[in-house]
Amino acid sequence: MDRAEGRGEATVNGSLRDAAERVERRIADACERSGRRREDVGVIAVTKYVSLARTIEAIEAGYPNVGENRWQDAKDKWEALRARVGVAWHFIGHLQTNKVKDVLGRFHTIHSLDRWSLADEIQKKAERLGIVVPCFVQLNVSGEASKHGMAPEEFMPFLSRLSECSSIEVVGLMTMAPHEEDPERTRPVFRRLRELRDEANARNAYGKPIPHLSMGMSNDFEVAVEEGATWIRLGSILVGNEVG
Repeated sequence: MDRAEGRGEATVNGSLRDAAERVERRIADACERSGRRREDVGVIAVTKYVSLARTIEAIEAGYPNVGENRWQDAKDKWEALRARVGVAWHFIGHLQTNKVKDVLGRFHTIHSLDRWSLADEIQKKAERLGIVVPCFVQLNVSGEASKHGMAPEEFMPFLSRLSECSSIEVVGLMTMAPHEEDPERTRPVFRRLRELRDEANARNAYGKPIPHLSMGMSNDFEVAVEEGATWIRLGSILVGNEVG
């Protein structure tokens, strides 16, 4: 299927399953183009703009990995679904240090570790809870002032420091590319994140392999998959943009 086909967003009244079928075809095509297996690419359903009912619909359509940006927005959904087996919550927004206490123990993975003060707070709180928190280090590869994340040149020293944090497990790198009308223009950003991950692994900078790359959203996920994304974060194209 041509990349230009089927780009319509999922709507509240539209079938999420129909949207999922279109998304799955596009992921599969991107995997085929890049010689990858479909099962190596995970999908996070970004539900920050949709209701509990729509979130449940996404889970039942086969997307149990749920992404939210803020605890206060996720709270009602999380409480309603906390006992649901197999649902994993991903915190994908900028995390303030004073909100760490709200996130730990509720979200399985944090995708936005971007500074030492945050790492220190996660380490202290996780240690008290007796848990190890899977985290992605967020890098601002594009250099945009509006984007969170550390500069790539700060990454290696930061990673070396993180290796001393017993309650943090670095599982991958995360970035957000600029929103481009032509998704092809995001390719250098995704490629650079992969290169940084591979360089860290080649240098054994963390002491153990870092497997994952969290990159690619509704506008550019196919390019991200072609460049090695292992997690893509899909909101409007998959679940729609209902506010509920």
